[in-house]
Amino acid sequence: MAIIKAIAPAGKLLSHEQITETLYQGLEGKFRGQRLLVLIPDHTRSLPLPFLFRSLVEVLHEAKQLDFMVALGTHPPLSEESLNKLVGITIKERITKFRHVGLLNHNWDTPEVLTSLGTIEQDEIKQIAGVNWHSSLPDKINIRINKAALEYDQIIILGPTFPHEVVGFSGGAKYLFPGISGADMINATHWLGALAGVVGTIGIKDTPVRAMIHAAASRLKTPVTLIALTVEGHELSGVFVGDQLSAWNEAAELSAQRHIQWCEKPFQRVLSCAPSMYDELWTGAKAMYKLEAAVAVGGEVVIYAPHLDVVSHVHGKYIYEIGYHTLPYFLNDWERFRNIPLGVLAHSTHLRGSGVMDAKRGIEKPNVRVTLASKISAEDCAHLNLGYLDPAKINVEEWKDREDEGILYVPKAGEILYRLKT
Repeated sequence: MAIIKAIAPAGKLLSHEQITETLYQGLEGKFRGQRLLVLIPDHTRSLPLPFLFRSLVEVLHEAKQLDFMVALGTHPPLSEESLNKLVGITIKERITKFRHVGLLNHNWDTPEVLTSLGTIEQDEIKQIAGVNWHSSLPDKINIRINKAALEYDQIIILGPTFPHEVVGFSGGAKYLFPGISGADMINATHWLGALAGVVGTIGIKDTPVRAMIHAAASRLKTPVTLIALTVEGHELSGVFVGDQLSAWNEAAELSAQRHIQWCEKPFQRVLSCAPSMYDELWTGAKAMYKLEAAVAVGGEVVIYAPHLDVVSHVHGKYIYEIGYHTLPYFLNDWERFRNIPLGVLAHSTHLRGSGVMDAKRGIEKPNVRVTLASKISAEDCAHLNLGYLDPAKINVEEWKDREDEGILYVPKAGEILYRLKT
């Protein structure tokens, strides 16, 4: 299908009228009498979701059934109150104006809600991984997905595209895998991303993880339409409506122009402020992912998140067991860690960043020091192999306007990628 799109000039944003017109042009009348499942992000992604929710309900009014599912991956399910807040409706509106619209959570670890689309066998895994293949990857991957993906006439994906630490650029088929998938795909994709490394993945369109996601998505028979968004702040500078490959491709191209900050020289210290939408370190770690490539070897990233008090609601037990380490640390002693979920190991390496391992001496040498300034205690940070700063003792003003001294202040970290000019 042809791509229907609207792109604001650099430094400008699309008006709500322009966005609505684009949605009507791309979607109106195309799904009359069909059962539609719209996949949306949770609160850890920036976008004007309440406006978009109301717009889509209006545009898709001819659908036989219209349900929205939060593509949570392994993020915790949202309460009814949180679901309403996510899409910007009141309890009264939920049971009146929007009573015909379903609001659903994905549950990645509930077997009865999943079904299999087949497997990715080892030969295909090796082909996809290429030089990043390692024996720690699974021999085969069960492509399990939420059964709902097969129970509708059409899937519509609505989500932003940003530079992403695992897949290169987020969005598109990522809302299927890992968005509404089972553990096998979640673990395999994240570990392949870890083997490729954040610096070698983030902000790159064609990555092995993206290839794996698209290989899995090709097994899904339900037609998919993508509404790919380019977000700046909390509003949109780009909307692309079309098939999930073409629309994502154009959104990623625009994201590369709008979401990458090119730096002249590496920074020695960064105060990377994680916004409150990252309510656990599992997502707040993006404040490291998006900065590492612009930090000098031996430099420091301070994740400033005074609101944050938990490592991970879902995976905290495993993270406290293994701590945060570089990839070589785990591969050097693989038998010790092989029973830890690969997605957890990947998160650990992504936050800790690149580095090397002196195997003979058993010494790990990360390229960048990672310091956490949050409600997580100094004792816990030490246990997790992270530095600690008391957030109450950080004066943000002292970090501002010091780029010439090698000090960078990032007021809202986690979305804009910082890279060095080559």
